[in-house]
Amino acid sequence: MTKHVIVVPYNEQWKNDFEKIRQYILPSVKDIIIGIEHIGSTSVEGLCAKPIVDIDIVIKDYSVFDMLVDNLSSLGYIHEGDLGIKDREAFDYKGDTDLPKHHLYACPEYSEELQKHIVFRDFLRSHPEAVQKYGKVKEDGARLFPDSIDDYIAYKSPCIEEIYKLCDAKYG
Repeated sequence: MTKHVIVVPYNEQWKNDFEKIRQYILPSVKDIIIGIEHIGSTSVEGLCAKPIVDIDIVIKDYSVFDMLVDNLSSLGYIHEGDLGIKDREAFDYKGDTDLPKHHLYACPEYSEELQKHIVFRDFLRSHPEAVQKYGKVKEDGARLFPDSIDDYIAYKSPCIEEIYKLCDAKYG
């Protein structure tokens, strides 16, 4: 898979972008979800990122999932399945509004992937030295592998694993 990799400096607008998307989704799903979380690099102040907002919708369990899929479908989202990650369902946006570019996922509250997203985000939010190190790795990876998202991801994986170990030490 070849895809151009662009990593840009942190942008305060990402908070507003998340809120705009959240406000678009919330009226249609508020009665069946637990919450909507801004995750990924755009959710960490000061961290460079690919300019795509990552969002996890949190549900109690899969008993409400079909209703969630229907409600999101009415907004222009298409369920893509778990894409190989247990308890994390992906949605592609095909709507006609001017929403910022984003990735949308739904996870039951017991999802290990959801817990990893939250712990990773919260750790980075409170550890600026980890943000600086991870940011440098991301910038280097984008410079070294501008035309291969797979190589970019592989390049930054050791740094991510190191941060997860630090998260386990703090939150485990």
